[in-house]
Amino acid sequence: MPFIAAGDPDLPTTAKLLKELAASGADLIEVGFPYSDPIADGPVIQASYTRALAKHVKLKEIFATITSVSREIQAPLVGMVSYAIIFRHGIDAFVQEAKAAGFAGLIVPDLPGDEASGFATLMARHQMDLIQLVAPTTPPDRAAKILKHATGFVYCIAVAGTTGVRKELAPQLAEMLKSLRTQTTLPLAVGFGISAPDQINHLKGKADGVIVGSAIVKLLENLASDSSKTDATLHDIGSFSKTLADAAHH
Repeated sequence: MPFIAAGDPDLPTTAKLLKELAASGADLIEVGFPYSDPIADGPVIQASYTRALAKHVKLKEIFATITSVSREIQAPLVGMVSYAIIFRHGIDAFVQEAKAAGFAGLIVPDLPGDEASGFATLMARHQMDLIQLVAPTTPPDRAAKILKHATGFVYCIAVAGTTGVRKELAPQLAEMLKSLRTQTTLPLAVGFGISAPDQINHLKGKADGVIVGSAIVKLLENLASDSSKTDATLHDIGSFSKTLADAAHH
């Protein structure tokens, strides 16, 4: 499950990138909504959001871009979006527009999972998944409350910290995944720090999927100062994504 930020370096490139990632074998694509105060994102994704915001990307333009490509690709799309954005736009309006654009679900990192019952009900009404996050530091009783409102899959945070490329995964991750297996039948997808095929191989038999963000987004930095590199960068991202997809599928 690759992650990209909408509007970095611009929305036309985002549309091309979504098609490239889908063609490379991605099973699902996560699209981040640029936000000035992200909750758990490290410097690479924060910089990506900053580049998009500098171009004054608008919410309606993001929805229009997703609408233009969502029906052309097979990979479902999930939005990573701050609840502050949803609330300011209008909760019901945001969910309706996200559904109409082609999003299959949302990840809302600053909405506490054990306080999400009302929003989960609204999402279910629009036949959208609300993907919940569980971390190695989440107490068991709180994890149980979070899982009550989870649909689609469970986003399993691999480390205590922010997003970003890491060479090693937290030792307590395996124990967390083992525990979650006993509490939910939803697929378990691991994110935060995944950047290489060997990490994916290490998670086989423990998790059902992986989310790769910073390692992909970092490649977009090439376009910040030179748009002539767009085709080459898209090709590089597609090739990298394919190595990850091949590791996950085989």
